[in-house]
Amino acid sequence: MSGTPAAPPSLTRRLLVPLAWTWLIGLATAAMGAFYLAHDAAQRAFDRSLRDEASALAARVTWSDRGPLLDVSRQTLELLTWDSEDRNGFVMVDIEGTPLAGDGTVPAPRFNSASLQQPLLFNARYQGEPVRGAVFSVTSPMIDRTVSIVVVETTAKRSALVRDVQLAIVVPTVALGFVTFALLGWGVNRGLKPLTRLSGEIGLRDLHDWRPLPLQRVPAEALPMVERINDLMLDVQHSVALQRRFVADAAHQLRTPVAGIRVLAQELERELQRAGITPGRALLAELQASTQRLSRLIGQLLSLAGSETALTMQGEQAPMDVVPLVREATEPLVLQGLRQGRHIELEAPDQPVVALAHPIWLGEVVANLLDNAQRYGGEHIWLRIRPLPGGGAELVVEDDGPGVRADELPHLFEPFWRGERADLRSDGGTGLGLAIASEIVARLGGTLVAATRPEVNGMRFTVRLAA
Repeated sequence: MSGTPAAPPSLTRRLLVPLAWTWLIGLATAAMGAFYLAHDAAQRAFDRSLRDEASALAARVTWSDRGPLLDVSRQTLELLTWDSEDRNGFVMVDIEGTPLAGDGTVPAPRFNSASLQQPLLFNARYQGEPVRGAVFSVTSPMIDRTVSIVVVETTAKRSALVRDVQLAIVVPTVALGFVTFALLGWGVNRGLKPLTRLSGEIGLRDLHDWRPLPLQRVPAEALPMVERINDLMLDVQHSVALQRRFVADAAHQLRTPVAGIRVLAQELERELQRAGITPGRALLAELQASTQRLSRLIGQLLSLAGSETALTMQGEQAPMDVVPLVREATEPLVLQGLRQGRHIELEAPDQPVVALAHPIWLGEVVANLLDNAQRYGGEHIWLRIRPLPGGGAELVVEDDGPGVRADELPHLFEPFWRGERADLRSDGGTGLGLAIASEIVARLGGTLVAATRPEVNGMRFTVRLAA
């Protein structure tokens, strides 16, 4: 049928076409470069290794009152001098050629310069065998003294390599391999370009964007995989929606009985006061405190569920002046902090600071960050607002408290994480405040970063919102 779309070309065909050209071009060039490449490649590789060894040893030369010292461990020296096929050796000599460290029988060449800018290669004989060596000189920055590091290696292994490669025509094959890899890369990129484009599209998506991946121009071999990914995305989206609904429903269902318990506890306390009954009032106070913590946990759960869904509609977010929003969210917490003996200082410019925000949820972010600072920070808390140079806003909440350990920073924004032995704490926290703040900031397209001692004097949370 004319309306049936043609099957997309296979990935195998996309790869085989450039590979055919690769072998044709490679076979033509391999024969011409056999001898030169065999000799030159082997010499360059071994010479580079010698230079590196000489430079590495020279870097370990230290200077003391007793003169130059070679700060190298025994294991390193064994690695430098041991080889199953070649005989290696090294020596450190002064400018007169007197050995200071290493093997004194290693030949040290004479050269005019007292200090070389880079390792110098030379040929000599060592223990009756021809060797290839490298020498590198260093001069003390404090005293006028120069020493040289000499590293030598017999040439049996490099000669055998050149001979074997030439006899077996390995070098033309290696050259062919390099060309093959270059063209293979071109062919793979050409064949996988649709998947690369698809990967780029996925990378640009929001964390909560569950739309199916497009199937146009996807190679036939990858089509089942992309379809399966789409099915998994739908399953995950459904599972996440069920979890959010469960959290919200459970929190709503718990709110009413918990509120009833609080009211009954308050009424019971008033009855005990009127009756003049003292025993049990301490337990009643603990019950009221527990119901308050439970109410706060339920409220935080509802906020977490709400932040995961309310900000999915882009229409609710808009560029706005964040200064009045932050001031409004800060005012009730300032009074609370004063009662607790804490001082909250707000630093904001007089001119508007415009960023992409939500009038309700940005206040929730500020409230959670300030609440965290009041619970775990020091006596002084600073809230700073400033515009970013490229547009947007930066909000910083900082305190002078003890902070957290550096290894705990990655866990701060995990739900219900409250550090070691959180079960023994009585600060009334729920472990959800920072998770809610992080979720909201991410939905607003911003970033929330935490820093602690010694980088700052306590704890600092930085929110950056785009324009």
